[in-house]
Amino acid sequence: MKCNVGPVDRLLRIIVGLAIAILGIVFESYWGLVGLIPMATGLFKWCPLYVPFKLSTMKKD
Repeated sequence: MKCNVGPVDRLLRIIVGLAIAILGIVFESYWGLVGLIPMATGLFKWCPLYVPFKLSTMKKD
């Protein structure tokens, strides 16, 4: 599994995922579980939706 999520993209995903999860807890809603998706893609540095489109936010060497 090749990394395709760059550092800025990664940070934004983790922040947005945490915000969604926290709002889910505050409003007692299962929609907060949706926040786990961007958090996971940020933590693993890999987004499955980028693969079919051959996208990457990693810097080229």
